[in-house]
Amino acid sequence: KDLIVKLMEQANKEADHKAYCDAELATNKQTREIKQSEVESLSASIEKNTAESAQLAEEIKELSEAMAQLRREQAQATSIREEEKATNTQTVSEAKAAQVAVQRATKILKEFYAKAAGDASLLQSAGRLSDQMAQASQEPYKGMQTENGGIVGFLEVILSDFARLEAETSSAEDAAASAYEKFMDESNEDIAVKTTATKHKESKREQTEAAIASEKKELDLTQQELDAALAYYDKLKPECLDHGLSYEDRVRMREEEIQSLKEALDILNQQDLA
Repeated sequence: KDLIVKLMEQANKEADHKAYCDAELATNKQTREIKQSEVESLSASIEKNTAESAQLAEEIKELSEAMAQLRREQAQATSIREEEKATNTQTVSEAKAAQVAVQRATKILKEFYAKAAGDASLLQSAGRLSDQMAQASQEPYKGMQTENGGIVGFLEVILSDFARLEAETSSAEDAAASAYEKFMDESNEDIAVKTTATKHKESKREQTEAAIASEKKELDLTQQELDAALAYYDKLKPECLDHGLSYEDRVRMREEEIQSLKEALDILNQQDLA
């Protein structure tokens, strides 16, 4: 009878232990699953944000290089423009000075030729050959007025060439200045757009890096919680799982043992009565 009582007490203790194990294993399983899911989610998020940060860093680098190239092109264009402007200014100045000089020379020659022509008309021609020869020896020099259009015509062509050079150079200077201003305006606008884009990307990268740092801390804590849950599971296994027989088999065998003992007790009791 005491043995039966002892077996029943063991059955009750094992039932309590089974309830404890079931509760602890269920809670531990839920904890392990939740923490494992959190670890995987955080790891995936860190990987994604790390890739995004690297991509942003590459885009920022490309924008920086593009802006540096634009500034180099601006510096080169400015240098060329300054040299071109200086050359054009000098050319125009020299063309104007040359026109003034040619105009003065032309004026002097015209006055000379006009005076020479006037002096020639005052001489009277003589009938005799000797008079004509004497007149020829006394005839004033009238210059090269008729040879190939005269030197005055030549100077007028030169004057026209200098005037055309001034006009063409001034026009080229205006066109070059306009093209330079257009290029600088467009490149400055491009730089401004790229600067704004760079600031936005830098801000986004800072936020991404901050998110990565926060997630790494959270991952470390979550991994510790998961490790603790796994360690507790390893502790529960010898107590709750590693019994060889299942709980149901042990209950059945114990009930059979109790039943056998009861039957044996009944037989003994009957013998005592007899």
